[in-house]
Amino acid sequence: MPSINGNTATTKELLLRRGLRLEYATLGWNVAGLGVLAAAAVQAGSPALAGFGLDSLIEIFASIVVVWQLKGAHKEREAPAMRLIGTAFAVLGAYLLVQLAFVFAAGVRPATSGTGIAWTALTFLVMLALAWGKIRTGHRLGNPVLRAEGKVTLVDAYLAGAVLAGLALNALFGWWWADPLAGAVIIYYAAREARHAFKHTT
Repeated sequence: MPSINGNTATTKELLLRRGLRLEYATLGWNVAGLGVLAAAAVQAGSPALAGFGLDSLIEIFASIVVVWQLKGAHKEREAPAMRLIGTAFAVLGAYLLVQLAFVFAAGVRPATSGTGIAWTALTFLVMLALAWGKIRTGHRLGNPVLRAEGKVTLVDAYLAGAVLAGLALNALFGWWWADPLAGAVIIYYAAREARHAFKHTT
């Protein structure tokens, strides 16, 4: 398909539709995941799964923001959309930081979760594919909002991988601290992307 800079309104329309389909797929996956993660987190008493459930809520919010922007893709919606996505990153990073401090202070010992391991492994693969599609489509459209939300999805993939590693280490070796620590790897990245999104609005 030719570059959007090369041309037609038809090409732009096709790219917009692709962006919307990617967002709808993300919404569907994360809505389904909320129930799975809630049940698994309660059953295992897992801070990592509970945190990942919140990340899914943030991803749902960010996807809704991008759908709103793409359906009226013009400059007037770009800055507020970037602010909302930046806020989503900031909330995610702050929550993970507070969660990490609380869990280590309380000395929570989560149980193993086969369901959590299976879901996070699948989510890691699905979110990587969706993030790649969003970032590439956003680049071709010249749409920084879609690119930024693609990075939210990439964070979701990284967090799924980190949570998967924590759950697996806990299941295999009884390393309980690996479960809450799994969320810590995302805090720096979330803070960096929040700063980038807010900068784009000035």
